[in-house]
Formats: sequence, structure tokens, C-alpha cells
Amino acid sequence: MWRCLARSLLREQRRLSCPYVVLVRRPELVQRSLSSLPDVHELFAMPALQRFLERHQQPPEHCSRPRPRLTALIRLLRAKEQELRDTERLAREDEDEDLRKLAEKEVVSCCKEIAELKRQIVLLLIPSEELDESDFILEVTAGVGGQEAMLFTAEMFDMYQHYAAYKNWSFEILEYMSSEIGGLRHASACIGGLEAYRDMKFEGGVHRVQRVPKTEKQGRIHTSTMTVAVLPQPTEINLTINPKDLRIETKRATGAGGQHVNTTDSAVRIVHIPTGVVSECQQERSQIRNREKAMQVLRARLYSIKLEEESRKREAARKVQTGTKGRSEKIRTYNFPQDRVTDHRITKSVYHIEKFLLGEELLEEMIQALRQYADYETLMEVISESDPTRLS
Repeated sequence: MWRCLARSLLREQRRLSCPYVVLVRRPELVQRSLSSLPDVHELFAMPALQRFLERHQQPPEHCSRPRPRLTALIRLLRAKEQELRDTERLAREDEDEDLRKLAEKEVVSCCKEIAELKRQIVLLLIPSEELDESDFILEVTAGVGGQEAMLFTAEMFDMYQHYAAYKNWSFEILEYMSSEIGGLRHASACIGGLEAYRDMKFEGGVHRVQRVPKTEKQGRIHTSTMTVAVLPQPTEINLTINPKDLRIETKRATGAGGQHVNTTDSAVRIVHIPTGVVSECQQERSQIRNREKAMQVLRARLYSIKLEEESRKREAARKVQTGTKGRSEKIRTYNFPQDRVTDHRITKSVYHIEKFLLGEELLEEMIQALRQYADYETLMEVISESDPTRLS
């Protein structure tokens, strides 16, 4: 649960210092760069957090929303901090050398216990999202840039497939519409595994590539785009579709694919009549299997629309700086001449693009940085919602 913050706080056990990245939602907060992130001391020294802890340290009858577990941890933290102060004073002032050495060992032990208590408090303050444990549909679509955009889309799809293997997730291709020279017009896949959606939910948006295309004879740098959509998979409880609202069409598959192409009506197209949302699949030889996959994609698209509507109502006055995870937002640039990948939401850059596109350590580093920003933003939101004053 929220392993990126937990790992960061565990490092404090060794040196009582942990980097927290900031992703702010409230406009009055100042966004920090990755080079000026607050450590755990700054976090727990914030007046707003101190006020929050003081309120939840009170007896349940004095709290508007009692949280017994949190209250108990805060009291343990305060007691342990007092113990640390007393032990440090003993280590400085006691004339007995053996007692001083014993006190110094106790100081180290107290520091570790304080770090663990702070970690537990942070984990309690950050609520998990219902969708974080969901499987999801990944959709990639070529944007501006013609064949070069399609080639880049194919590279991105391969990167995410490799990342799924790196994380030991399942990866099932639902659609794959290739271009004439080996690129990709559009593709989708169902991805499932531990914390899959939680890790990938910030990948949605417009990805921009800047490089010299293979077809460019004069060596000019071109800019192309592709779009990623990350659609959580709904359950039957989350979303119900009336069969009467669907129009299901069959047709013969087109493109490469063997003898069944253009000979059997295996391709399926499903239209959700009230919204006009369309899903197609011709990936399988079986019409029944293609219908199942098309329905899976349709459900995810309709559920995404429902979530976006709920999100707009809930956060109409807010602008989340990790972005809306929407399709129209430019989130990342892949600059090949500079061998650099930059995420514009957190102003983080990593180098060695070819290694990044392998979908392993560098992509993991970027995704975990985004998660850490989002976790910190959630923490600040929880604190600010119960604090009428501005965060300090």
C-alpha cells in the first residue's frame, strides 16, 4: 500500500531524512521542483500538519471525525519524541561514560521508532482509491505526424508491453491496427496485475516525440505525437449496460491475418446507441471471441466517461497538476537529439531514451516519481480539507 512513500520513509530510519515530492492541488500552494523537495522533517514541521495532528490527538468527543487508530499513533509519536529529547539530554550531560554510550544507542533506536510511526501516520492519512486495484484497458493512437507518428506509437506500445512483463502483469492485445511501413495506427490491450492501474493511471495523455524521421533526407527534426488512454475496467456493480442500447454488427476482417481475412464475418463492431461510443475488434479468428473483446473495450470506454463526469463535478474548482489523465493533455516529450525524456507535469527529465523505451528501470523511475507526487498531493488535500487556514 502506497509503497513509494513507504520506501522513502523507511530510508529515514537510516538517516532521518526522506525526500517528499510535491504535487499541489490548491492554487495557493507553490509547486516545487524535484531539486527542492521537502524532507520528512519539513513535512512534520509544517504548521498545517501540526494543527492537523493536534486536532486528532484530542479525545474522540472533541473530534468531528474521530479516527482512533490515527489518534493512538499520534500519541505514541509525541511520547517517543519526548523520550528522544530526554535521552539526547542524558547523552550530552551524564558524567558516566558508560551511561552516555548507552543513551547514544537509545537515541538511534528512538529515531528508528519515530521514523516508523511517521510512516504509519502517512499511510493512514493517504486514502486508497477504489480503482487502484483494477485491471485496465490501455489504448494507444497515432496523432499528428503521419507515418512517423505511427512508428512512434508502435514503439510506445512495445514499451508498455515490456513494462507489463517487467512488472509481471498480464498483457492481452485486444486491437492492433498496423500501418504500411511497420507503424501502428491504433492498438489496445487489457493489462492486469498488482497495482497495475495505480502505477499506469498517470500515463494517459499526449506523448510528443522530436527526432529526425527515417524518411527525412535533409536531416530536419520533426515533431510528432501519439495519445495514450488508460481506462480502468469496471465491475458489474460499477457499470450496467442495457443490451437494448447496443447495436452489434459483423463484417469481414481486413488487413494481414491469414486465410480467415476477407473470407469470414469474424470482425465485430459494437455501437452504444445513447452515447455513440464505438468499439471494434478483429484480432481473433472467432467472432465470439472478437465480440467479447469488443465488449470489454466498450465497457471500459463507457466507464471512463462516467468517471470523467463524476470527476468534473467533484473537482470543478481544482486543477490537478499531474493533469486530468485526459487524452488531449501533452504530458511528456521524447527528445532524441538531446537523448532526453521530460515529463512536463513534474518537470522531471531522464536521459538515455533508448533505455527508457525498453520499459524497465527508467520508465519505472518516472512512474514512481509521478506516484510520489500524487501521494503527497493527496496528503496535502486531506490536511487542508480539515484546516480552514492556508497551508504554510
